[in-house]
Amino acid sequence: MPVGLMGKKLGMTRVFTPEGAAVPVTVIEVGPCTVVQRKTQDRDGYEAAQVGYGERKRSRTNGPLTGHFERHGVTPKRYLREWRLEAGEDVEERQELTVAMFEAGHQVDIIGQSKGRGFQGVMRRHGHHGGPAAHGATMIHRRAMSSGATDAARVFPGRGMPGHMGAERVTARGLTVVQVDADRNLLLVKGSVPGPNGGVVAVQPSKKTVKRKG
Repeated sequence: MPVGLMGKKLGMTRVFTPEGAAVPVTVIEVGPCTVVQRKTQDRDGYEAAQVGYGERKRSRTNGPLTGHFERHGVTPKRYLREWRLEAGEDVEERQELTVAMFEAGHQVDIIGQSKGRGFQGVMRRHGHHGGPAAHGATMIHRRAMSSGATDAARVFPGRGMPGHMGAERVTARGLTVVQVDADRNLLLVKGSVPGPNGGVVAVQPSKKTVKRKG
């Protein structure tokens, strides 16, 4: 499987194994996606496939992108993403990719944007324990306390501070595919997936086998 696909996270539910065990799964509506451009070593300096997902109105597409899609003979897409190709892997332009590429038991990596949490303190952002809760012992309950050494007169790099949390690119590695519903373009993977319901995620084959308990 040379490339990955893009889709929309629908939410979480659970399925039951033949033995009756409940398995928590995330439901993702994957594809269909279209190979918009095939990049080659001779022309572009590297081997890759540019994949498009989601239809976009031509009136809402700017001039350079409109020309790009017309030049490759595809309708405007809302999302574009590239996947590098290894030796011996190949896809063709305008080729349609569906969730049928995956099978139950496969391990996949899912890339998404985590939920934005706004400005947070050190206890939630970095997992600090905090100070004593008694009022008389100290007035430092949830604050960060000292931020560095006094003789250095500076804050050392890597010090956990309050600040913006979330809304970052997150990759969940080695998730197991539980079910594939090709008729409805649904992919059920075991465990949680980064991002909110309705968020766009990228699903690609795992490059490393991840051993998980259970």
